[in-house]
Amino acid sequence: MSSKEKPTLGGTRIKTRKRNITTPLDPSTFADAVVQLYLDNAGDLELVAKSIESSELDFSRYGETFFEVIFIGGRTQPGTVKPDEGERHSFSILDCEPIREVILPYVLYIQKILRRRPFLIKSLENVMRKFLQSLELFEENDRKKLAIFTSLTFTQKLSGLQPETVFQPLLKDSLVAKGLSLSFMTDFFKEYLKDSSFDDLILILKKGKMEDNLLEFFPTAKRSPEGFSEHFNKEGLTALVEYNEKKMFEVKLKEMKSVLTTLIAEETDISEVIETVKQQAKESKFPDIEVVRMLWDVLMDAIQWSGKNQQQNVNSALRQVKAWAKLLNAFCTSGRLELELMYKIQIQCYEDAKLMKLFPEIVRSLYDQDVLAEDTILLWFRRGANPKGRQTFVKALEPFVNWLEEAEEEE
Repeated sequence: MSSKEKPTLGGTRIKTRKRNITTPLDPSTFADAVVQLYLDNAGDLELVAKSIESSELDFSRYGETFFEVIFIGGRTQPGTVKPDEGERHSFSILDCEPIREVILPYVLYIQKILRRRPFLIKSLENVMRKFLQSLELFEENDRKKLAIFTSLTFTQKLSGLQPETVFQPLLKDSLVAKGLSLSFMTDFFKEYLKDSSFDDLILILKKGKMEDNLLEFFPTAKRSPEGFSEHFNKEGLTALVEYNEKKMFEVKLKEMKSVLTTLIAEETDISEVIETVKQQAKESKFPDIEVVRMLWDVLMDAIQWSGKNQQQNVNSALRQVKAWAKLLNAFCTSGRLELELMYKIQIQCYEDAKLMKLFPEIVRSLYDQDVLAEDTILLWFRRGANPKGRQTFVKALEPFVNWLEEAEEEE
C-alpha cells in the first residue's frame, strides 16, 4: 500500500510588519496656522472659534502650542516662555488690558474649545504651570493678567482643571523668596471673590491642598501668623484672616486635646494636669470658655462606654466626674463658666442617645463636687438659653431643683 506524500512548499514568503510611520513634529507650522486664523478674523474670538472648529489642525499633537498662541500670540521657544520666531498676532491674553471684563471673553472662548476637545485640558494645565513657574520673567502687569485669568478659569469652572496641579509651581523657592507667589495669590483671591463666595474659595483651596499651607506662599521673613494677618487685612481680605485664625485655633486645640488625653490615660497627678492645661491655654491664648468645653470633651471621650448597659454608663460618667472634679473646678472660676459647662453637658446629652438620661445625675454629681454652684443650676433651670432638649432636661432635673429650693428655704 503506497502512502501519499504530503505536499511541500517550494519556497516561503516572509511577511514584514508594517512600520508605524509618524510625521515629525512641526509645532512652528501649526502655530503659524493658528495665528493666521486670528489675523483672518481680526481677533474676533467668536469667529476664531468657528474657524478652529472647521479646521483640520492636529490639536491632539500640538495642544500646548495652541494655548501658547492664545496666551502670547505665538509659539514660545522650546523649554522657555520667551516668544519664538514666526508669525504673531496681537490679540493674545498678554496683549490685552489687565481687567477682568477684558480677559473673561478669552476664558469663555477656551471653555467653548474645551467642550468640543476636552482632551486639551491637560495641555492648558501644562502651559499655565509653565507660565506660573516663570513669573519672574513677566512684567508686573502680565503677572496681574495671569492671576485674573487663573481666577476666571475657576469661577467659570473649566471642566477638569485641577487647582493642585495649577498652583504647585508657585511654591518654587525663588518665586516665594521674591514675594511673587504671595502677590499672585493675593490677586487671585481678590479676583476670585468678585464672582464667587468665600466658601467656594475655601473649596478651591481644599482641592488644591492649600488650606493649611497658605503660609508657604510667604517669604521666610514674613512667614508668621502676624505677617499673614497684617498682609491680608491690608489687602481687604479679612475673611481669609478670620478663616486662618480659626484653622490655627483648631490645630492648637487638637494638640491640646491630644496632650490632655495622654495625661488622663496615664493617670497623671491632677495638679500636674492643671498646670499643663493652664500653660498651654496661656501660650495659645485660648478663651476660658473654650478651655472648659475642651476639658469636658476630653473627659467624656476617655470613658469606655457600654453599648447597652445604661446603669454602667451612668456609673462610668459619675466616676469620671468625681475623679477629675478638681480639674474642672480649677477652670470653672465664675458663674458664666459654670453655666457654659452646663450648656456643654446639655448639648452632649441631647446629641448622644446613650447619655440622654444622664443629665440630672451628672449635674447633681458636679454640684456635690463643688464644680457647679446652686445659683448656676437654678439660673439654668429658670432661664437657660439653649433649646436643645431643654424641656426634657428641665423636667428630669426638677426633683433636684425642688430639693435645692427646699434646702434654701430651710436655711
